[in-house]
Amino acid sequence: MTRPRKRPTSTDVARAAGVSQTTVSFVLNNRPGHSIPEETRQRVLDAARQLDYRLNASARSLAAGRSDIVLLAVPDVPLGAGLSHFIEGLADALAAHRLTLVTHLAGPRGRALPDVCASVGASVVVGSEPFDAETVEALHRAGADVVLPAAAEGVSSMAPIGHMQAQHLIDRGHRRLGYAMPAHHALRRMGEERLRGARDACTAAGLPEPVVATIGLATASASEAVAGWRAESVTAVCAFNDETAIAVLAGMRAHDLRAPGDIAVIGVDDIPTAPLSDPPLTTVHFDVDAVVRRRAEWVVAELRGGEPVPVTEGFAPELVLRSST
Repeated sequence: MTRPRKRPTSTDVARAAGVSQTTVSFVLNNRPGHSIPEETRQRVLDAARQLDYRLNASARSLAAGRSDIVLLAVPDVPLGAGLSHFIEGLADALAAHRLTLVTHLAGPRGRALPDVCASVGASVVVGSEPFDAETVEALHRAGADVVLPAAAEGVSSMAPIGHMQAQHLIDRGHRRLGYAMPAHHALRRMGEERLRGARDACTAAGLPEPVVATIGLATASASEAVAGWRAESVTAVCAFNDETAIAVLAGMRAHDLRAPGDIAVIGVDDIPTAPLSDPPLTTVHFDVDAVVRRRAEWVVAELRGGEPVPVTEGFAPELVLRSST
């Protein structure tokens, strides 16, 4: 049996490049404050490439005083297009700063977040909403230097999204609105925030509160909700997100109803299938790429001890008009 080839070391790179191990370390770790001639730097990089040498994460962590691992606590929700885009974008943005993103699906069946933090050696833990004080302390004990957002820092409110949805429908002349709440338990908090914004818009217009129905991503569930809205004379529905809105459209077809003539429907997220729905879905779009950039900048600023960049900055939802309203 052929023995596996031994993993190349920095000593091998130094020997191949004809330089010291210290020089190899300076070049491959990209350490500032050291003037390495460009010809020498290129010779080290070429040697490392030819030997297929990779930096040892543990050694790099010891040298830097921290790891390059950022642990993202992903909520236990359906992994839709919007969340996938955010995760992929954040991984790319952090990679530009030589940081590696590791995701952990938080939930009652998985390992506790501090245990995961300790096992992967994360220097940063990022959540989608503030961690409570006890969790923040546990994460620091597990080795995290930075926890974002901490309990006192907060995150962007979702109420303006619901307000924008409802205001658009009110401006279109609708006086009895419905709200399609997601069935998944982990989305309820965000759904309640968006509903609060829709309620505020209705109250400001002197209208009754939206008629709330909980909808799963199935035609039968949506059909039942549509029947209830029709009984309450609802003429327009704010859906929690685009997937929920598309389910509403399917439930309407089960009753031979069409949007916007029978019931207007508006979603959130502007997912790739939104313009392909029947009819094309009016929705609320926000710049996920801008949110990703700011979140990455926040992480880097915290690691460097600088002034953090507020993640709420640049959160600018925009209405995307299509034919469902």
